[in-house]
Amino acid sequence: MSDGVRLWEIARDSRVLDLNSSYSYVLWCRDFAATTVVSDIDGRAVGFVTGYIRQDAPRTLFVWQVAVDADQRGKGLAGRMLMELLDRLEPQGITHLETTISPDNEASIATFTSLARKRGTDIVRSDLFAPNDFPDSHEAEELYTVGPDASRNYERNKQNMTEKNTVTTEKPDVFETVESGVRSYSRQWPAVFTTAKNSVITDENGNDYLDFFGGAGALNYGHNNDMIKSALVDYITSDGITHGLDMSTVAKREFLESFKKNILDPRGLDYKVQFPGPTGTNTVEAALKLARKVTGREAIINFTNAFHGMTLGALSVTGNSMKRAGAGIPLVHTTPMPYDNYFGGVTEDFQWFERVLDDSGSGFNRPAAVIVETIQGEGGINVARPEWLRALAELCSRREILLIVDDVQMGCGRTGQFFSFEEAGITPDIVTLSKSIGGYGMPLALTLFKPELDVWAPGEHNGTFRGFNPSFVTAKAAIDHYWSDDKFEKETLAKGEHIQDRFIKLCAKFDGISTRGRGMVQALVFDDAELAGKVSQLCYDERLLVETAGPKDEVVKLLPPLTTTIDELDRGLDIIESAVAKVLS
Repeated sequence: MSDGVRLWEIARDSRVLDLNSSYSYVLWCRDFAATTVVSDIDGRAVGFVTGYIRQDAPRTLFVWQVAVDADQRGKGLAGRMLMELLDRLEPQGITHLETTISPDNEASIATFTSLARKRGTDIVRSDLFAPNDFPDSHEAEELYTVGPDASRNYERNKQNMTEKNTVTTEKPDVFETVESGVRSYSRQWPAVFTTAKNSVITDENGNDYLDFFGGAGALNYGHNNDMIKSALVDYITSDGITHGLDMSTVAKREFLESFKKNILDPRGLDYKVQFPGPTGTNTVEAALKLARKVTGREAIINFTNAFHGMTLGALSVTGNSMKRAGAGIPLVHTTPMPYDNYFGGVTEDFQWFERVLDDSGSGFNRPAAVIVETIQGEGGINVARPEWLRALAELCSRREILLIVDDVQMGCGRTGQFFSFEEAGITPDIVTLSKSIGGYGMPLALTLFKPELDVWAPGEHNGTFRGFNPSFVTAKAAIDHYWSDDKFEKETLAKGEHIQDRFIKLCAKFDGISTRGRGMVQALVFDDAELAGKVSQLCYDERLLVETAGPKDEVVKLLPPLTTTIDELDRGLDIIESAVAKVLS
């Protein structure tokens, strides 16, 4: 707060700014420090930028005043302070800046125009206040908006301001004041969504967004798929069993029959099916517990940049340091191993693993299992080569180590074939499935394992919602419709090739960008990690939802519903290409 007096003095001496009371500046430094920058030389403030964020424009910083001491003017200090403030607020989701300038204030106009140019973004001027809007003598004030697609941002904020008495501006208050700060996607995409259909999700203001996020892989068959919805509605309106724990029900029987007939038998897979709690992390927990029970060994081998879930066991085999830190306790009995191409081909695959297994002095005990993703989704769309997966499976078989494939995100057709490991021609000992296995975004998880591993005692791994019958209904409907033949698989592979072809052409135009993926999980990888976030934000501004992934969030990740049309894919890819061109050109 001690800066407040000095800020008042700088504003007073500027002879340009509207001078507020000294009390205002002291209070500002107390209550708006997070959106204020003060520049000092030898401990003495010589300039400041003050701003705030309106509730009805949560992604826009409004700059209230910019002032610089007379002896520091003309040195670019105002611009540097603005850049510093925007850089500080950008990780919090701030994408735009607004300020008001009178038409005769050429210095301020030049400062903000230069700011837009340096940030490689738009600047839009619009009328805000006329002289007769003020009770005293005051010149007109024009609104300047700086940021991606600034004109649309201005119109959006203007609309929000005119709807202050509607539910639109009340709901964010509830999210902010009642919901936990752990929420993340609502910060990245602050729109309040209300309806969705296939690949389009609509907010409460009627704006349509293309969804290339797909519920993080839980919506392979799109939002509100008519065929699946019809089966669900029929089941509910006929008073079908909703909650059944693990009791035998008609819905469960019909799902198991369909899963065996359409998924397991055609692929020559002989698996028992366990229904753990209906989440990805719970099926991983079941897999780890079962592997330890079967082998009598404790250790699990996982891989660099892996992600397997947020409960303690799944976290222990996850690589992300931020998520691991949330456990609050040591995560033990796991050892990370380099994923495929981690060393860029310099080190022979599994050389370290084989060496320590053979060395009785290594202190390394034979593990119960190895858990692997064939494509690491959250880790940055790292695609394991089929030959690498085959070598891993052979090593596990030879050493009598169980192989667990986590197919929670990449299963159910995401890579083309139903299981992502099919291309490698391997048969894991244990497979975890969730997300799109429910067919309709409904909660369901399966743990599949070879019959000889079925050593569970009754109730040894249970859960209240492990038998959610409506999910059996939607899962069966999806499998019967999409997986009774290979038509859907071929369509998915063709769409994946279409995305990949466009990304290859895009990457050929620019340095510092590459692409990788398989099927309908595709990615753009940026040498400069910050650019991926900027591309994602530009896409959101154009009403396309894409998220980032990777240890540095350096990857733009595409997980569109598999039912997305080619026209919708092209429309979304056009938006992505435009965003990439803006940040790389």
